[in-house]
Amino acid sequence: MTTAGHRGGHHPPPALVVEVGGPLACFTRPEYKSERLSYPVMTPSAARGVLEAIFWKPEFEYQITQIDVLSKIKWAAIRRNEVESMLTVDWVRKAMADTSVRYDVEDDRDQRNMVCLRDVDYRIHAQVRLRTHATEPIDKYRAMFRRRMDRGACFSQPFLGTREFSASYVRKLTDRPPIPHTEDLGVMLHSIEYGERGETYTWFLAELKDGVMHVPKEGRRLSSAEPASTRRDA
Repeated sequence: MTTAGHRGGHHPPPALVVEVGGPLACFTRPEYKSERLSYPVMTPSAARGVLEAIFWKPEFEYQITQIDVLSKIKWAAIRRNEVESMLTVDWVRKAMADTSVRYDVEDDRDQRNMVCLRDVDYRIHAQVRLRTHATEPIDKYRAMFRRRMDRGACFSQPFLGTREFSASYVRKLTDRPPIPHTEDLGVMLHSIEYGERGETYTWFLAELKDGVMHVPKEGRRLSSAEPASTRRDA
């Protein structure tokens, strides 16, 4: 992890830069609900999840600005077990209050196909944005992030789109250039916002140009956005 050159003045501070990779990754396209098909590139929301696994405080959020693809895009097909039901807070409360409540995964299991990526490596560029209730300067959080990177520490295991696909990061950045690949990626998930009515998705038109995907500061909401549902894996 390192930072790019400081521009000074009123320009934003240099970006935090992290290189991550793993043997498998799946950044699921939302238009495929029953079977999982990955985007060919890591999404900003997945990149944000990796950084938050390393270091996070409620006083700030990460703004992903750029993702570099460092390894050739390779595909793999996997058939795996999943469950149909969704875990809810009400069910957990009921199970905690009544020990006779049981869940039998064998009665709920289903097999689904997944088209995912293999042997992936990315370079994530991000800024730290303070929330309104933050009282400490932004440099403090940036320094804390750097120290955790130097130690190879993380709050939870980072993953690449789905928790089965663990991610690792390097303490010292490489000089690997982005791959020479350009592709229109279509509509991509930008971020998930959490409010009183549930989760709301924001989107942007993504393009990979010479191995680099630039991410706008804000995504756009869809008028038909509904609270998110999360499949529970077997």
